[in-house]
Amino acid sequence: MSLIPKEIVDQVIAQADITEVVGDFVSLKKKGQNMWACCPFHHEKSPSFSVSPAKGIYKCFGCGKAGNAVQFIMDVEGTGFPEAIKYLAKKYGIEIPEEQHDPEYAREQSERDSLFIVSDFAAKHFQQRLIAHEQGSIGQSYLKQRGLSAGTIKRFELGYSLDEWTDLTDTALKAGYKQQYLEASGLTIVKEDGKKYDRFRGRVMFPIHNVSGRVVGFGARTLKSNDKKSPKYLNSPESDIYHKSHVLYGLFQAKQAMRMQDMCYMVEGYLDVLSLHQGGIENVVASSGTSLTEGQIKLISRYTQNITVLYDGDAAGIKASLRGIDLILELGLNVSVVTFPAGEDPDSYIQKVGDTAFKAYLQEHAQDFISFKTSLYAKEAAGNPVKKAEAIKEVVASISKIPDAIKRTVFFRSCSLIFDIDEQVLISEYNKMHLQGRQQQQRSSGPEPDFAPPMPEEEPEKPASDADVLKRYEREIVRMLLNYPNRMLDDGLTTSQYMLEQLEDIEFRTPLYVHLLNLIKEKLKEGALPTSEDFVNYPDQRIREEASGLLLEKYEISKGWETHHIFVPHETDQLPYGSERAVLRLKWRNVELMIKEEVEKLRLVTDPQEQIHQMTFIRNLSTLYKQLGDMLGIVVNR
Repeated sequence: MSLIPKEIVDQVIAQADITEVVGDFVSLKKKGQNMWACCPFHHEKSPSFSVSPAKGIYKCFGCGKAGNAVQFIMDVEGTGFPEAIKYLAKKYGIEIPEEQHDPEYAREQSERDSLFIVSDFAAKHFQQRLIAHEQGSIGQSYLKQRGLSAGTIKRFELGYSLDEWTDLTDTALKAGYKQQYLEASGLTIVKEDGKKYDRFRGRVMFPIHNVSGRVVGFGARTLKSNDKKSPKYLNSPESDIYHKSHVLYGLFQAKQAMRMQDMCYMVEGYLDVLSLHQGGIENVVASSGTSLTEGQIKLISRYTQNITVLYDGDAAGIKASLRGIDLILELGLNVSVVTFPAGEDPDSYIQKVGDTAFKAYLQEHAQDFISFKTSLYAKEAAGNPVKKAEAIKEVVASISKIPDAIKRTVFFRSCSLIFDIDEQVLISEYNKMHLQGRQQQQRSSGPEPDFAPPMPEEEPEKPASDADVLKRYEREIVRMLLNYPNRMLDDGLTTSQYMLEQLEDIEFRTPLYVHLLNLIKEKLKEGALPTSEDFVNYPDQRIREEASGLLLEKYEISKGWETHHIFVPHETDQLPYGSERAVLRLKWRNVELMIKEEVEKLRLVTDPQEQIHQMTFIRNLSTLYKQLGDMLGIVVNR
């Protein structure tokens, strides 16, 4: 049960702009009246995710996800309704009354929501310890030494964990948070004998946010130079809300700049992100020392298709990480590389040369990844034919990852010039690798039989069931009632008046559309017209999703037709005809089903008089069925 007052919920829903909310997670592009993007809920290359600013809803025509701004946050975050409202309230500066923040609230939420709540509490606790506790001066001194300003510390919510065994745990339990969530989030470690202690002690804390800005985990750096047993950096363990392979440090703070500048700078550590961000390079993220994963690359691709990797000056480290970049190429993104002088990393170099010189250095030294890798391997293989052959194979392996054929061709040409080798040789090597890859894939799927078994006969496609067909016709009725309830038809009736009058004796059979139709009827009985807001903000998620899907159109008429003076009528131009056809189709299908049902009943009837009565009824239904078919222009009734 939500503790948020209804008037606050209504205010949040009214103020939330669907374009702004969705735009925080994906890069939207206008096409026609709506905005489009690749869906954040499933992998796709062609955009099928549509957002309607006018109606305040979204719909993916690929996976079916649909709803309003609140539903989007619930879907993208995997959280409940109250937490989605709190997220949007924070975004739009809507204050939720203080008395609603009950510590017992966590108990009423799902496991996932409770982990978010506990993590948020921990982040605020560490911030408070950094600012207000006497031990916090240790953390402040370190951060000041690293050149970080108070503004950067605040924006990234940096904190400090006291060098005490149970400071966070004791404070959280006293505040009413449950131990099971402290343990599940990795903040508290519980030993077999029941003793518990804080995971993070005496460390500067770097909260790790997801794309919506919620704290999901922590990175922590020790400040004890003489402690050889503890690792320098310690991270939160994996949990229901924290998966290292799907999180990038700094992405929440960087995403708007990434979209605006159409570029993402990739670094290795927390301090690299903080220093660059403070220096005005806000489109920067870090993989936090882990190998780059497909999930992380897909996160970046929501905002830009261009990544520039900033490498430390260590040549050995560069070579070790090159293979990870092949994955970026494989997913179709453009990759560039910048290296720094020996002994320098992004953090140290921007501190050394300053913001302006650093930005100029990035511009001057960025080169595409394939050219960088080719030059690197060519330099190492100079004068050694064996090494040169190996280097060529390495580079061709990277080029082979690029899905775009034109890009591959360009890189083969560039590579041939650097290695001074015929371009066709490189293409032949690529073809060889490609063939070997296919053969390996076939072998991994199982051994080939010694003989070719007879091909099974292709099964005919199963026809749609009666229920599926009826559902389609009922859906069309509800769609028209939702989109055009007050449009006037030729006979002076509105669409809703005409359709409901014509269908007065027809009972819907699909439960979801029965529910929607009843809601429409209730609104009309109250003397009000059903609006999109009534349904996309409805408490039942099934109603919200279905209504959103019915209110959004997958295709729009191109403006190009008007340019060429070609008139293409819109549905609204033929609404009387469309309304009549939709009603007739549903009636026709219902009569068809009634005939089938009555024929089944006839088989069970034994009394002759009853049989005659039943057959007469079926004959009358058949006559009506044919009349409706004639009105629809259906020559062969099925």
